[in-house]
Amino acid sequence: MPKITYRDSFGESRTIEAELGTTVMENAIRNAVPEITAECGGGCACATCHVYVDEAWLDLVGKPSDQEEDMLDFAYKVQPNSRLSCQIKVTAELDGLVVTTPERQG
Repeated sequence: MPKITYRDSFGESRTIEAELGTTVMENAIRNAVPEITAECGGGCACATCHVYVDEAWLDLVGKPSDQEEDMLDFAYKVQPNSRLSCQIKVTAELDGLVVTTPERQG
């Protein structure tokens, strides 16, 4: 199982084993990762699972869809590496992925 490291806005990290085929957000919720609330449950209808993808992983994670870009307009402190974690599918290639949460969501 791929491992994902979630860094919170205070700099604390936690690494979890993520289930293939799920999303980065689903694994955060299952493992009570702080600062990801996922109010819409992964429907790409809010911005409460906003994360910053570590620069080293941007190419593998890919670019956001148009719908995701629209939702990111509602996110807090959007940066070029901002993504909604509900839109990042966990694959074997993402083993070691690092994401950071902003100090607040949406």
